[in-house]
Amino acid sequence: MEEDIEKNIKPHPPEDSKQNIQEDAKGLVENLKKFLIELFDFRDDTDQEATIEAIKADIPFKGATAWILIFAVFVASIGLNANSTAVVIGAMLISPLMGPILGIGMSFALNDINTFKKSLTNLGVMIGLSLFASFLFFYFFPLSEDNSELLGRVSPDIRDVLIAFFGGLALMVARTKKGTVASVIFGVAIATALMPPLCTAGYGLAKGNFAYFFGAMYLFTINTIFIALATFLVLKLLRFPMHKYANAAKRKRYSTIATVVGLAVMIPAIFTFLSVFNENQVKTQVNNFIKNEVKTIPNFQLMDNSYNTEKKEISLNFFNEVSEGERNILKNQLNNNINYQKIKDFEIKIKGSDTKSFELITTAYKEKREELQESKNIIAGLHKQIADLQETISSLNNRIEQDALNKNKKVIAFSRIAKDAKIRYIDIEQISFAQKLSSKDFIKIDTIPVVAIKWNTKLKDSIIRPKEKELRNWLQKEMELDTLFIRRDY
Repeated sequence: MEEDIEKNIKPHPPEDSKQNIQEDAKGLVENLKKFLIELFDFRDDTDQEATIEAIKADIPFKGATAWILIFAVFVASIGLNANSTAVVIGAMLISPLMGPILGIGMSFALNDINTFKKSLTNLGVMIGLSLFASFLFFYFFPLSEDNSELLGRVSPDIRDVLIAFFGGLALMVARTKKGTVASVIFGVAIATALMPPLCTAGYGLAKGNFAYFFGAMYLFTINTIFIALATFLVLKLLRFPMHKYANAAKRKRYSTIATVVGLAVMIPAIFTFLSVFNENQVKTQVNNFIKNEVKTIPNFQLMDNSYNTEKKEISLNFFNEVSEGERNILKNQLNNNINYQKIKDFEIKIKGSDTKSFELITTAYKEKREELQESKNIIAGLHKQIADLQETISSLNNRIEQDALNKNKKVIAFSRIAKDAKIRYIDIEQISFAQKLSSKDFIKIDTIPVVAIKWNTKLKDSIIRPKEKELRNWLQKEMELDTLFIRRDY
């Protein structure tokens, strides 16, 4: 029985099993490939005619479009002035700058020279009007200080290039889709930020800061080139039909012109990408070198740092002394560490304290604080002595005046009179009182009370005279005198 069962069960040959596995794997790959093609292929969902018409419709710049651009410029300028991100975003949404840029990219892809001329002309007019409007705004409403919204548009880096390129790709895919996705268009308008750089450039012109102007225009140029480049690539990928000309020679000539101009645009775009990418790598590696090598050394007191790509220099400014051995350590780390390949040829310029270490400066600071405290104590003691002397003098004056009062009841406390006179007439600089002996017949002698007053020299005589009259009447009443003479001292 067992022998019959073994005869009926025949094992499959190894070759058949291997073949089945290969067929299953091939089927899986085919299914995966089909799935991915269906997932990412958007050619069947493209409306070529509607896309071309929509892009051409956004190119013209006149009437309402001109006013919309001016209002967008003012909104963006106000947002930069107020450092408001929300307001700047609103200006990006209402700006019509994207139309001519897409038109330039499309004209290269379709060999449409007329569309290229219209797009380039309208874009130039838009840029000029935007700069003029923002210049006027910032001329009359200048920024009190440079804020983050403005400073973020004067130094483009690799991220701005990537944002412009991928944003342009997203925009064109949305544009070519049947039933355009409006939210994508709005999102790309915000991400690529065409309006704020132009307003920042206008601010640079208004302030005479050409570094801001050229930096902002550089960012705008990057955005423009890479959005147009993305438009060109998407339309070529979707195989949009080339523009047809009746004259074959004319078609060939325009095709040549479009190719040359396209290459002329591509070369700066590639150069810009590589340049910005390289600068970004240098910046990143310099920051990593400062963070991982310089700041990790014990007792290093780094005050500031900077770098110059053209001169290939890294400047480090330390508060403490930096020994020759420590300098060599930093240079070796920079030259031999594989993480700093982009800056390994840079020279490190180190500036440290040449005379005193951090500990010595700290000790000197403590000593100066102790000396200052001691000086304060001495000054406080002198102030107390002066106060005591003033009190003693005042007491002696009171005693003298009291003794005089006891002898002659008509004697008046002069110190009180002098203080009251100064309060009433602040222009008095000096006052004195004396009993003057006088004789008219050279036989009889009279005693005449005289007050000598020294006034502020800036006062005119016409102002002093009525004041002297008021002062004499007041003094005569206070001193209980029948006669009183006022003498003016100079």
